[in-house]
Amino acid sequence: MIEQALVSSIMTTDMITVDYKDDLESAEHLFKTHKIRHIPVVKGDALKGILSYTDLLRISFADAIGDDEMSIDSVVYNMFTIEQVMVKNVVTMPSTSTIKEVAELLTQRNFHAIPIVDENKLVGIVTTTDLLKFLLSQF
Repeated sequence: MIEQALVSSIMTTDMITVDYKDDLESAEHLFKTHKIRHIPVVKGDALKGILSYTDLLRISFADAIGDDEMSIDSVVYNMFTIEQVMVKNVVTMPSTSTIKEVAELLTQRNFHAIPIVDENKLVGIVTTTDLLKFLLSQF
């Protein structure tokens, strides 16, 4: 039954992650190269936080400047670390959660991504895009 479908059936397991000690320029490159909006921040297999592209835009002047945006972004990015910009104390769910439970949490908390963690190990991520693809597959 669709109501009992587990989030593990739609979560992304081949995730792009960054180490909490990586730099913001590397993170921006990953966002743009892989066309993603959320990157789990890890220390080994453990989730330390989550970085969104919106987090980078908050500290960037990319929208306010013209041709020289790369050099200005580099200067700004070098002023901060991923650990300073990422969201800490991330809300997570286990892979045994239902898709409905994850959708409810995303809706209630106005999140766009939920890391999936089992036994303190990051095993996947579910985004609003994953939920929309699942919904569309039902038609």
